[in-house]
Amino acid sequence: MAPKKAKKRSDGGGSNVFAMFEQAQIQEFKEAFTIMDQNRDGFIDKNDLRDTFAALGRLNVKQEEIDEMLKEAAGPINFTVFLTMFGEKLKGADPEDTILNAFKVFDPEGKGTLKKDFVTNMLTTQADRFSPEEMEEMFAAFPPDVAGNLDYKNLVYVITHGEEKDQE
Repeated sequence: MAPKKAKKRSDGGGSNVFAMFEQAQIQEFKEAFTIMDQNRDGFIDKNDLRDTFAALGRLNVKQEEIDEMLKEAAGPINFTVFLTMFGEKLKGADPEDTILNAFKVFDPEGKGTLKKDFVTNMLTTQADRFSPEEMEEMFAAFPPDVAGNLDYKNLVYVITHGEEKDQE
């Protein structure tokens, strides 16, 4: 008897999404979901998104932008839907684009740089927190400019390609 075949379902159940990620990744997504679910009702709605943007320093988010984000889901966004949305976004995604897009969330003007203090705060207080030693190593390898800006585009390039692109 083949028990695996007996368990296989074609009902399109969302449980398959959990097989797309490692347990540690699922836990990180759960932490992100919990942070975004500001009112703790188990769903992310427009008020949760607005509050999340405000917590990240973006106070004047247009209603249209929030509506567009919510339209990406077929219905209410619970954790399984949230995970499925990320799975669809990451499916076949280039690691460089994925990492770059994560930084771009914090760079709405698209300058390609972030303040060293902001990066330090985010990396030492959120999710998989960096240690002071890890921060020192990163800034030694990728020193900010004189104004205190970190060129995250170059950082992402080196992370994904292993060499600097502006070798002159």
